[in-house]
Amino acid sequence: MEVELIEIRQFLAQRNPFSYLGADLLDELPKDIEIRYLRRGGAFPPRDGFLYIVRSGAIEIFDDAGELCEKLAEGDAYSVSCQLVNLSQCNRGEASEDTLLYLLSCERLKALCRASKAFSEHFSATVKDRLKAAVSTMQESDDPTVAAMMVEVGSLIRKPPITVTSGMTIRETAALMSNKDVSSVMVMQGEELVGLVTDRDLRKRCVAIGLTGGEQIDHIMTLKPMTIEARTLTAQALMTMTRMRFHHLPVTRNGQLIGMVTATDLANHQSANSAYLAADVRKAKTVEDLIAISKRLPKLHLHLANASVTARHIGEAISCLTDSITGRLLKMAEAELGPPPVPYVWMAGGSQARHEQSSHSDQDNALLLSDEFDETQHDGYFAALAKFVSDGLNECGFVYCPGDAMATNPQWRKPLKTWMGYFDKWIENPEPKSVMFSSIFFDLRPVTGAMELFVPLQQNILRKSQANQIFLAYMTANALKHRPPLGFFRQFVLERGGEHDEALDLKHRGIVPITDIARVLTLALGKEPVNTVERLQACSGTKMLSTEMAENLEDALEFIASLRIQHQAGQIRNGRSPDNYVPPSELSELEREHLKHAFRVIQTMQETMAKRFGADKLG
Repeated sequence: MEVELIEIRQFLAQRNPFSYLGADLLDELPKDIEIRYLRRGGAFPPRDGFLYIVRSGAIEIFDDAGELCEKLAEGDAYSVSCQLVNLSQCNRGEASEDTLLYLLSCERLKALCRASKAFSEHFSATVKDRLKAAVSTMQESDDPTVAAMMVEVGSLIRKPPITVTSGMTIRETAALMSNKDVSSVMVMQGEELVGLVTDRDLRKRCVAIGLTGGEQIDHIMTLKPMTIEARTLTAQALMTMTRMRFHHLPVTRNGQLIGMVTATDLANHQSANSAYLAADVRKAKTVEDLIAISKRLPKLHLHLANASVTARHIGEAISCLTDSITGRLLKMAEAELGPPPVPYVWMAGGSQARHEQSSHSDQDNALLLSDEFDETQHDGYFAALAKFVSDGLNECGFVYCPGDAMATNPQWRKPLKTWMGYFDKWIENPEPKSVMFSSIFFDLRPVTGAMELFVPLQQNILRKSQANQIFLAYMTANALKHRPPLGFFRQFVLERGGEHDEALDLKHRGIVPITDIARVLTLALGKEPVNTVERLQACSGTKMLSTEMAENLEDALEFIASLRIQHQAGQIRNGRSPDNYVPPSELSELEREHLKHAFRVIQTMQETMAKRFGADKLG
């Protein structure tokens, strides 16, 4: 074989999907390869009817609107002109640098697909499909306990909602509940849910106080009851009920009422799982009790990881438990210090706020106080409250924030008007320090307290940020500081030196970039979600984010986070402290390939955002 053909064979043999071909097919393949040189700016593909393999250089693929869809680098194959994959409208591009291409005719490609199933399967899927397949493989589990935990609440609804209209009498409502054999009904005004009535309400709010039953049901109903989305996991729903001491929750799907779920429904569905840790938290009498419960979190992490539960659902389960521990510490603090002098909201930040925690993350929290707050009279109480809770969380394994972003810091323990001023300043004057604070506090979520205090703060943030393009440009520039670890030739860029030498930082180089992207997009569109996946879904199909790219980012996030979870589980099993640094040698060849696809999705979106928000033009 000629030297040039040998070089082509060696190049292809080292790259999927050509590595799936047998030696005989690889030996014959170079003879069918054409070589084409494309100057920077040249149209791609130069002609149809061929599979293109990038030998060196880079290609950018765009959709009909001119938005960047994908980048091709060394070793990447492009088969759209052979009609083997569907990349929607992303079918034309140009060389972003001088590029050398290998061309294989579509006829020869199809013959190879017939000869090798593994080779064929590669070309039957887009990057999106391959990531989805990778995620699905990681999530397969035969554990019945875990299967029970991962069921969505909506699947438990077996009958339509039992409702009454506002204005019906208590007696009429009680008769309906008896006839339908239900313990609760929902009160409606037209299509709007306005109240909830339970057996307990009939006993305590009617019979016990001597009402006749002829009064309107409005007199005894719970106003504006909390609802839960149908996609919520049963484990998470039970934790919420336990924390809030609810026994009934109306269930909605896309804003429409579909039924009612009770604590009994959920408890009957669950076996021994994380939901009961929340019940133990509620029963805890001392901080020592909470410390003992928190020591079970790594075991929960390990159990869920072993069962291949999704990274998203593990984050939700652990974050809900942290919420429960926080709420219990606040109750203990109030029992010791007395009732609060003015209303307050305890707010979580960071991964807890986003429901994306792993076991024993560090703390990020703050206190939002009523404008009735007087620093001279009241700060002593709230300083003691914050110290009690923060110290308790630290003892439970949620260590103090290295950057002091905690309610123990007087700067982050302020009334509503001061918080409004903070965000106004950060948005209107996006200096480096302001952008840093924005990255921390734009993920705030109320955990417990006077929740109504948080609403005007959130609305003000979304209104101001959406209207300030300069602020969004600086937020984007800050987000672009975290780049995926891929070099020019699609090789991993590893950490150098120190404890994590020759490893990949999956958190800061993979998860954080997607989190940052989602945050900027929701601020630009005025969307409320804080969870990263919910942010991507809320922005999907908008001018800022195509449906396809939203799905790609969601799958990339799940895949990277799942690799991190499995790595940490291995460290817990071996008695080591979990971290985010994964040596590529721990990963299979297929996992490394999927990881590169995920990183490329992030790179593509980062480049698109840099141009859209003008971050590439900032000095």
